[in-house]
This record gives sequence, structure tokens and C-alpha cells, in this order.
Amino acid sequence: MTDGPMNDTVTLVTDRPGFVPLWRDALDKHGFELRVCGFEELGGLALRHQAVVFDAASDELDEDDLLTGVSFARAAGALPWVHSEDDVEDIVEEICFGRITRSDEDVERVARTLARRLDRSRGRRFEFVTVSPRDGDVLAVLGDGESALLKRPVSSEDDGSDIVAISLAEDAMRASLELASGQTFDLHASSVAPRSTGNGAGAQIPIDGARLGARLRELRLEAGLTQAELARRTGIHRPNIARVEAGRHTPSLETLARLAGAIGVPTTRVLSED
Repeated sequence: MTDGPMNDTVTLVTDRPGFVPLWRDALDKHGFELRVCGFEELGGLALRHQAVVFDAASDELDEDDLLTGVSFARAAGALPWVHSEDDVEDIVEEICFGRITRSDEDVERVARTLARRLDRSRGRRFEFVTVSPRDGDVLAVLGDGESALLKRPVSSEDDGSDIVAISLAEDAMRASLELASGQTFDLHASSVAPRSTGNGAGAQIPIDGARLGARLRELRLEAGLTQAELARRTGIHRPNIARVEAGRHTPSLETLARLAGAIGVPTTRVLSED
């Protein structure tokens, strides 16, 4: 899982009792429920939309078990993390999208990051709006970290003159842009959110399904993956992937994020033309 809603359960995979209090203290501050299990119990748990933290120093976890565990968690729709004071294999770090904690300070940072993901409305608020380094376009960053490049003119009120000031409303759902000409116009986060991802598991992508499917197939082939390999990485059945690539089905934003993550590209690259 790379995007989408989180629930308030965090699963800690460890056999070291002394490892648990640090995580429990950090997670309790943010209202999370901590579940502790051994590696052998992992397969019997519902993990979708949860964070799963693997203690690499556990006696029961060798390198193969760690690789199996993080791969299984990701394929099951979870958000895998690894806690290790030592280096881990490159493939493990890639599966976790670099989510590796190494110190007590990292644990608190992870708890704060997960707490942000509990806020399901964050993808409908602006975090930052500025002028893009490319052609003076507008760069909008949503609260879930997704970004969008907005070609100018952004609206009928945008006369194309330089942007001299940008301010966010108190609720961060609207940005006001002031132009050199004296003209001002508003940009609403709700109008940007459908162009990016992470705004709800069932949201549909308002773009042409055939073009999306062709783009997904192109990126999969560039990555050297077969549909079967992509299916194994995502847990999505191969016939369903084939339907998406053929343009017969437009996936939800969450499903698209899983496919993009397994291919190794940002979701926004699947949605872009180049």
C-alpha cells in the first residue's frame, strides 16, 4: 500500500519484549492501538490499511524471513516499515519505500507520520502552493503529499501575468493568487485533488480509461515486468490487471497507487502524458 486511508492499528512483528515499550509510548500519544505478534502469526492477521513494523533484530527473523515479511505485508495492502540499526538489503528498503527506522528518535517521527495518514481529509487541503520552476506554472501540494503541476491559465480569471503573492485560507482548502496585473483568483483544493492520488480508497480517476491502460502497460514493460509478476507484487489478480491495461476498467485511486508502486514509479507519472 502506497497511498489511501490508514486505520489506527499498528502491528509490531518482534520476539523481543524490550522492543515494545518504545513503540507503544510513541504510538499511544497519537491514539494508535499497538498489536504485537511473532513472524509465524503474521499470515493469520488482517493487515490492509495498517502499518506493520518489523524488528530486524528479532531472533526469529533472518534475512529471508524479513524479505518475506515485508513483501507479504505490502502485497496484503499494508504499509511496511523495518526497524534495524544495521543496513538492510536494498530490495527490502525498496519494498518499504525507504521506510527504515534506526533510532529512538525515528520511532517518534514514524508515529507522527502515521498520525498524518489517519487524517482522511488531508488530501483535500493544501499544504503548499507556489510557482513551479517550469514555465511559471502553479505547483500545488496537498496534505497527503501528492503534488500537481497546473498549467496556466489555471482559470478563466487567470490573465497569465506573473504571480506576485499566494495565500492559503485558514482551512487550507482554498488558495488566493494575486497577479502582477492586479487580478486575483482562487484555487480550490477540491479541484486539484482528482488530478492526484490518495484521496480515498474508492475514488475513481476522472480520465480516459483506454489512455490510462496504455500508459500503465507502457510503464510496466519499461520496468521489465510481466502482468503475472505485477500481479504477484500487488496481490491484484492478473486478469484484472489485463482489463485495466486494455482500457476495459478504470481502477480506483488506491488500486492505481498499488500498481504504480509495484512498477516503481510515482502515481502521478502514470497519470501524466510524458
